[in-house]
Amino acid sequence: MDGFLSTTPGMMLIIAAQCLLVIGFVMVSLLFLVYGDRKIWAAVQMRRGPNVVGVFGLLQTVADALKYVVKEVVIPAGADRPVFLLAPMTSFVLAMIAWAVIPFNDTWVLADLNVAILYVFAISSLEVYGVIMGG
Repeated sequence: MDGFLSTTPGMMLIIAAQCLLVIGFVMVSLLFLVYGDRKIWAAVQMRRGPNVVGVFGLLQTVADALKYVVKEVVIPAGADRPVFLLAPMTSFVLAMIAWAVIPFNDTWVLADLNVAILYVFAISSLEVYGVIMGG
């Protein structure tokens, strides 16, 4: 812990930039994975896939995300408001920190752990709490 606090601000800026780069990579890859998922399910159901927004429907996921952002938040009457609102954030944060131990290069990994696979399994097992918190 002392080593992290004694690092220069420039090094901390590099670490923050690397974290943002990984998050950006995950978000862009998620765009294409959702697009592929929609195309596969369209083929399974013998219907046309997502091709409404943008060229070949590549912006359909962005349109869906915008739709979810502007939607009204409906909280059930019996729900605990802070816990209910914290549930999706918990799931998102846990999904993002699982990527911390994935090596993207020989020298480029955010957290070089000897037990990285156990870390991924442990974080994945915590994902259920987001679902439980949401109800």
